[in-house]
Amino acid sequence: MTSYVAGNQLGKPTSPYKNKALSVLSIAGVAMTLGLAGCSNSEQADSNVAADGTAAAGQNIELLNVSYDVARDFYKDYNPLFIEHYKAENPNSNITVNQSHGGSSKQALSVANGLQADVATMNQGSDIELLEKRGLVEADWEEQFPDNAVPFTSTIVFLVRKDNPKNIKDWQDLTQPGLEIVMANPKVTGNGRYAFLGAYGYGLHAFNNEEAPAKNYVKEMLKNVKVYENGGRAATTTFVQRGIGDVLVTFENEANLAATDFGKGQVDIIYPKYSIKSESPVAIVKAVTDKKGTTAAAKAYLDYLWSEPAQQLAADLYLRPSVKSVLDKNGDKLPPIDTFRPNDAFGSWDEIMGTYFSDGGVFDQLAINAPQ
Repeated sequence: MTSYVAGNQLGKPTSPYKNKALSVLSIAGVAMTLGLAGCSNSEQADSNVAADGTAAAGQNIELLNVSYDVARDFYKDYNPLFIEHYKAENPNSNITVNQSHGGSSKQALSVANGLQADVATMNQGSDIELLEKRGLVEADWEEQFPDNAVPFTSTIVFLVRKDNPKNIKDWQDLTQPGLEIVMANPKVTGNGRYAFLGAYGYGLHAFNNEEAPAKNYVKEMLKNVKVYENGGRAATTTFVQRGIGDVLVTFENEANLAATDFGKGQVDIIYPKYSIKSESPVAIVKAVTDKKGTTAAAKAYLDYLWSEPAQQLAADLYLRPSVKSVLDKNGDKLPPIDTFRPNDAFGSWDEIMGTYFSDGGVFDQLAINAPQ
């Protein structure tokens, strides 16, 4: 897997498909660079932190945010906002924020295997729970921030070709013969898992919670999957740039980015009547930040996600703010939709992962040519 690490992007935001000037490093390079930064011992780290846990005068702080694939556009613009805010409160300190993006679960595994993330900003709870089980994230991580540590949410929608030639209006239309679907791989990405669980939840909703017809619906839908991509952004590229497929099943924010920017005029968004709510939890990787002396800065970085500017930025990028007042102000671009939480329908993330996405699980049973 390749991770993309960008420094602070202080210029005008541009489309990820139009601007290739972002610094791109292999994950090996990232690990090496961060490994050098992390080589200081605890005494050195502690010497850079004041007694109250704030940055010491003149400290140079470097944070790594390890995040999921399609969040790159939000954090590219969020980081300069946060840096300006942090510098105003800590004028004698310099702070840099680096980014690593990829499939959510692959990113979590990278952190579990040694990537020195200060914060993890993922798109499903199981990825943070994995880090908690490894002793990298504290057990009460959901209580350390508002809204169970979920600053914004999204939902699954359909991106179709201009004027919707296949007349796709809801989940049931994804089973029509000859249709070609593009989606992210549920085995390795949160985007794909939410798409699969959204379809399954629709099936249960449509068939009075009866498992057999719900499974049959999902099986018929998955027959039409042409491509399973290794990330949400890769799926968008395949659909928009490569022109493969009739419909992309993806997050609302990713669909809107395509419809308003790099796929403008080529695609339309279809909102199903009933869909899944995707939650993007965040956590401090405290085992790393305690070692580096960056815990206070990492907390400040995540706290600021609930600020008015950050919440409005989320709305501008078609993420649904958790702060209700900001969400209500943006109802024109984020229309109300009937959604369900995956944990309410399918149990804890441990149960979801074991039942639906483990080897031989429900996804493997229902998918034709399921990716491994």
